[in-house]
Amino acid sequence: MNFIVKNTTILNPLDLIAPHSCRGCGCLGTILCDCCKNNIIKQRSTPNLKNLPKKFPSVYTIDQRSGLLDTLIHDFKYNSTRALATKLAELLNASLPDFPPNSIVVPLPTVSQHIRARGLDHTLLLAKHLAKIRHLKVQKILIRNKNTVQVGANRKTRLAQAKSAYFISNKTKVDSNITYILLDDVWTTGASMKAAVKKLQQAGVSKIVVVLLAISSLDQ
Repeated sequence: MNFIVKNTTILNPLDLIAPHSCRGCGCLGTILCDCCKNNIIKQRSTPNLKNLPKKFPSVYTIDQRSGLLDTLIHDFKYNSTRALATKLAELLNASLPDFPPNSIVVPLPTVSQHIRARGLDHTLLLAKHLAKIRHLKVQKILIRNKNTVQVGANRKTRLAQAKSAYFISNKTKVDSNITYILLDDVWTTGASMKAAVKKLQQAGVSKIVVVLLAISSLDQ
């Protein structure tokens, strides 16, 4: 029998004596201080994505996946650091334009075995925090095929798996007049996001915006 063991390793010794320490500068009392957060916002660039399909939705992201941002994403996603959901949502919020007030945030679904292993659905948690900041609704419109695991897969495998990775929930009706904010953590090859966008479009969604925490280097 296989057992899934949750990672409870303390990444920073300072966390033993304070609730959190800043992952950027180490100051006590917060997992990301305002100074480090503002530095990420000020230094952010605009990644140039390649190989996008025609009429692909606008893509917004905080920055390239590197440095402190990479550390924050890894800590949040793989070490189940829930406190980072708020900070990452704040960084996203500062990187996004205004959206219509009736827009809906749609998290890209996480594989169920990853949710069990990590103890949280990181994209859903991030979506809820971003929606709270923007006063928007969250809907789990997309459902993930259990047999498609992208982490660790090469580009060819990712592209092949993505074609059957998602389907639309039969509990949800889409509205062609509403903007759907499709949210994921990292764009690596873009296969998952492209497949998700296609599924929404096939379901009748005409207004889609893609929002990501970071862009990896594999598709640059």
